[in-house]
Amino acid sequence: MSSYERFAHVYDELQTDIPYNRYVEWIEQHAPSEHFPKLLDIGCGTGVLGLLLANAGYKVSGIDLSEDMLAIAAERFTEAGLQVPLFCMSMHELDGFEALDVVTIAIDSLNYVMEEAAVYATLERIFHSLRHGGQLFFDVHSLYKMDEIFLDGPFTYDDEDISYVWHTELGDYDHSVVHQMTFYVRDAASNLYERFDEEHNQRTFPIEQYMAWLRYIGFTDVEVTADFTEEAPEYESERIFIRAVK
Repeated sequence: MSSYERFAHVYDELQTDIPYNRYVEWIEQHAPSEHFPKLLDIGCGTGVLGLLLANAGYKVSGIDLSEDMLAIAAERFTEAGLQVPLFCMSMHELDGFEALDVVTIAIDSLNYVMEEAAVYATLERIFHSLRHGGQLFFDVHSLYKMDEIFLDGPFTYDDEDISYVWHTELGDYDHSVVHQMTFYVRDAASNLYERFDEEHNQRTFPIEQYMAWLRYIGFTDVEVTADFTEEAPEYESERIFIRAVK
């Protein structure tokens, strides 16, 4: 098994607690596929959400910065009998898309963009890629999760196939962290465990900052909720959901 297949397997295992179906329901509630068919999934990863969206009737395309993740996504779509255009591209350099009905940046993918100017550029390029009336859906970690929960580690996980130790420390920016993860993945053939290490950097911003950027760029009807509910964020909310209309 190649390295990207090993990491993709680990990645999908780490996301098993994410209620992807509720993400699809959130999008369908405001932008049903019969009226908003053309959808770009930014940070599409291994294609789990993209496949659900395609099955819900959206004409999906995807971008991701990782060629390895895109390879797994392509295999996933092919096995489902779907042809989904996939592109290796940084979200803050988004180019070549126009008249999109929906853009998604799901599962805190935007938090991997560390520079403030790059976050703004991402939102601005999305705005210009959407048709009038098109909608942007994304979620980010809250300040509470970034500043308190992530620093309450280390975190561990252990089952028969995958184990990890996950340390998190403060990053160089306000409301940023460095995730340092050590994985042990069992090889089914040899029954031996392979170790590999990952480091990820994430940063978030106050809700008011995201809203200010969106409105300055030209988005309207900016709506903010939390934790897969229709409720407004509270201090201890962990995941912030933002929908904006062009």
